[in-house]
Amino acid sequence: MIVIGGGLAGLSAGIALAEAGWRVRLFEQRPFLGGRATSYVLPDGEHVDNCQHVTLGCCTNLDDFYRRVGAQDKIKYFDRLLFQDRQGRTGIMQAGLLPAPLHMSGSFLTFAPLTMADKKSIAGALLDILRDKGHTADIDEPGGISMLEWLRRRKQTPGAIERFWRVVLVSALDEELERTDARYGVDVFWKGFLSNRTGYRMGVPAVPLAELYDGCQVEIERRGGEVNLRMPLRELRFAGNTLVAAVFDDGKEETADAFVVALPHGSVDELLPEVIKEADPTLSNIGKIRDAPITGVHFWFDREVMREPFVTLLDTTTQWIFNKTALYGRKDGGGKEKEQYLQLVISASYDLLQKPRQEIIDLCLAEVRQALPAAREAKLLKATVIKEAAATFSPQPGVDRWRPKQQTSVPGMFLAGDWTHTGWPATMEGAVRSGYLAAEAVLRVAGKPKTILQPDLPPDGLVGLFA
Repeated sequence: MIVIGGGLAGLSAGIALAEAGWRVRLFEQRPFLGGRATSYVLPDGEHVDNCQHVTLGCCTNLDDFYRRVGAQDKIKYFDRLLFQDRQGRTGIMQAGLLPAPLHMSGSFLTFAPLTMADKKSIAGALLDILRDKGHTADIDEPGGISMLEWLRRRKQTPGAIERFWRVVLVSALDEELERTDARYGVDVFWKGFLSNRTGYRMGVPAVPLAELYDGCQVEIERRGGEVNLRMPLRELRFAGNTLVAAVFDDGKEETADAFVVALPHGSVDELLPEVIKEADPTLSNIGKIRDAPITGVHFWFDREVMREPFVTLLDTTTQWIFNKTALYGRKDGGGKEKEQYLQLVISASYDLLQKPRQEIIDLCLAEVRQALPAAREAKLLKATVIKEAAATFSPQPGVDRWRPKQQTSVPGMFLAGDWTHTGWPATMEGAVRSGYLAAEAVLRVAGKPKTILQPDLPPDGLVGLFA
């Protein structure tokens, strides 16, 4: 068994198949594992994540993956989500004493950045999601509808759209509301905020992302497999319509009974010959899936400027500020007394892709100093910007019709990647689901079916009374 790609999709497929008794040989083009959810080392030795990645309580398969590779203790979970607008008004999302779906009603009612008119319109839309158990009728319209259109049909106020729906969904889905399929937006609120009391809990890695994968190579090798780094794929070789070999840049040709191709959708589209795409219509549409960008901005200050572990900003380019010093449990920012390291995240950052890095630093620094008074007198010691132009696939309306299943009609070839048909958008949970589904497909074809995919969190509390 060969797995091509060492991101979360490939790693989860490889781990699951290794545990099922297969000898897994995994090939990754980079010198490290993790794909788009990993860390870089700066020239001064500082580790920075390419982008801050988080998990939620509703991400049951990602949690299972962390458990399998011994990384569950490297995730810190938080029950309190803090929001702040440009006027310094704060709002909190936090479960209270009431059962689901009323568990967040107390914090919602006191959410200062929203007006009563905003809250009334939001409550009506959430009630629609509750009544239909996350499957409102209009999300099934041919070609899908955008989340923005879904909200307009429910007469959401401008404040509700900008300061509630957009804030949550652009961060969760890495796309603007007008370019997001309403199915995904509704699903975020059903699974994360309504159906279960713990679905919204946010887990943040307490180590650089690359350290989450330390146990992956160990687990694969412990079961007789191997992990090969610095092995870029040059070609997929077919005999007729059957995948028979993978050819790497060093000219080495590897054969196997089955291949899990866990690469970005653009790479897969380029690797597949036209004759293969013509034989399987689901493969011919991969090229229609678009990319969406994320920009990460990293600041190191000469003193503490923030005490919260993270905060969401409203009405600014900067969407999240993560206090990496606190999350890593350090007393300083990375070796020097009193330094503090912050990471900023801007999802769907199309407007920043062509901007010079210094312009982005100046823009974000001004927003940080407005939001955090202590930063106004602090000295910025260093800063860096990481642009991921193809951070995720875009969850555009109707994109599911172009997402192929993990089992293809090509003998020997299975696909994994958050862009494949998982029922989830482009998240770490979606990537792990794709890997588990690919592993299930391999086992099913081999005549040894096994369920690996973990179920969603079940609805609890009073959710069943809403119909």
